[in-house]
Amino acid sequence: MNDKALYFSGWLLLVATGFGLGEAAVKSFAPAGRTSAGPTEEAGRVVRLVDADTYDVLAGGVTYRVRLMGVDAPEPDQPYGHQAADSVARLLGPKQSVLVTRRGVDLYGRALATVRLPVAGKPALALDSLLVVRGWAWAFDPKRRIAGRAAQQASAVAGRRGLWKCGAVGVLAPRQWRKLNYKNKRRYGVGCTW
Repeated sequence: MNDKALYFSGWLLLVATGFGLGEAAVKSFAPAGRTSAGPTEEAGRVVRLVDADTYDVLAGGVTYRVRLMGVDAPEPDQPYGHQAADSVARLLGPKQSVLVTRRGVDLYGRALATVRLPVAGKPALALDSLLVVRGWAWAFDPKRRIAGRAAQQASAVAGRRGLWKCGAVGVLAPRQWRKLNYKNKRRYGVGCTW
């Protein structure tokens, strides 16, 4: 089932529950083949890197766009955006398999997901944690669900890794960057010299 159909069926569920149509009506709108057991992990591979936290993933014969949960990486036109994307591209080689757990859909129709990299003989590594520890993304965990996420970012800042190379002063988070106009982006878009 594609994301638009999933979005529409979710909307119908919302309407059905809002109007009190009952449990039977809600079950009739639920997508076929979906269970309420929660998200499942599926194997796939990244076929296109949009930016450091957005990818096109091929899994189960279907390609869908994934927005990595738990982090916010620099935009492509933002300082360190290309370096962050290059760092992820090196991790996700052309034949690198990934484990994807979809957890919802964002406002842009992207699947919100966690991505893990399998390592032979060891537990799979969470890509979001790797980005934060290496200093290529901001930790985004407003409800503090992931233990140690703030400590990971503090470690990257203290070690001056990635976008924290010149310290935390003057580094704009992507949510701030997106609010700037062209003139201000040119003013603040210099970054740190490599």
